[in-house]
Amino acid sequence: MIKRQFNILSTLACSSLLLFASSTFAMGEPESSSINAQSRSTSQFVVNGQSITYQTEVMAESLNFPWSLTFMPNNEILISEKSGQLKRLSSDNKIDSISGVPSVFFKSQGGLFDTLVDPDFANNQTIYLSYAGGTMEANATHIASAKLVDNQLTELKTIFQVTPDKKGPVHYGGKLAWMPDNTILLTTGDGFDYREKAQDKQNLLGKIIRINRDGSIPSDNPYASSQAYHPAIYSLGHRNPQGITYDNQNNRIVMHEHGPAGGDEINYIEAGKNYGWPVASHGKDYSGASISPFKTYQGMQDPLIHWTPSIAPSGLAVYAGEQFPEIQGSYLVGALAGKELRLVVKNDNQVVEQLSLLKELDQRIRDVRVDSKGIIYVLTDGESGQLIRISRN
Repeated sequence: MIKRQFNILSTLACSSLLLFASSTFAMGEPESSSINAQSRSTSQFVVNGQSITYQTEVMAESLNFPWSLTFMPNNEILISEKSGQLKRLSSDNKIDSISGVPSVFFKSQGGLFDTLVDPDFANNQTIYLSYAGGTMEANATHIASAKLVDNQLTELKTIFQVTPDKKGPVHYGGKLAWMPDNTILLTTGDGFDYREKAQDKQNLLGKIIRINRDGSIPSDNPYASSQAYHPAIYSLGHRNPQGITYDNQNNRIVMHEHGPAGGDEINYIEAGKNYGWPVASHGKDYSGASISPFKTYQGMQDPLIHWTPSIAPSGLAVYAGEQFPEIQGSYLVGALAGKELRLVVKNDNQVVEQLSLLKELDQRIRDVRVDSKGIIYVLTDGESGQLIRISRN
């Protein structure tokens, strides 16, 4: 069944509700030192007629193209840098580099991507990393597992590799997420020049992949017994998904993906479904040419919402926690082109409002996560990226 579409243009006026204060941040040492979160700023936004005051703090600075953050036990945070470094921020704001990270193909959009902490980390010390591996002529998205002992990765091994290899340094996907049964979801991009492969049933470009923690294929994957499909495929027809999470409140997978010039999407992912790219899209090619005459197509899933023009979404979280009960169940989306944190407010399955947060930073937002207390953390993109903590004032 084709879902009702939501046109982003009708909601952009909501950003006028925001009130922001200017902020100045203190500098910190990037490695093996304490980061002083001395500089704090207070800002406001209005949602559902309620004014909410919040505080931002810079927890780490001078990060080299940070790509993702992951919460660990003991209030620690793992931060991956696209350039191939993995950092560990302790509860007392000391940041250290972790050795033993796999060699990555770092060029353009390629590099070290996401991290996951094993549900049984206290006993097995295992983490998982996604990254681009290979050369300019032949590269692919990989997943590796390793044990994190002190500040070193040991027993590193590749457990999964997207096939076939592609040429060029763009559109990897690379986001990881846990399912409730402790299987792993991986998003893969279409490789840009290979967009038709997003519809290829044997090709893993432009897909969501589901694997077990050892890299094997779950027997209940939608195409596990099919001769026509690659058994690792969970869903297909994606362009370049850089946000995915499991919404525990509603028991569903939420993801977003980059469109071309327009047509960024949020989708609810169901096993075995086709999400249309490049057969159907709300975007156009960068040249202005039409990619497809279809915005919707029978038998393919329409997005919950689409953004045209693009905001370039990166990082996704479903809000749950005590800090901001007014936005419970809303989606937080980092925006690279938009230089904002986009708040998507919902009522059941209907989007009722969208707000642009953190515009005063004038920085590309690369990732966003919410901890167990409902405190929001974002990473800003670039050669001097920051980790910023957002809490109730």
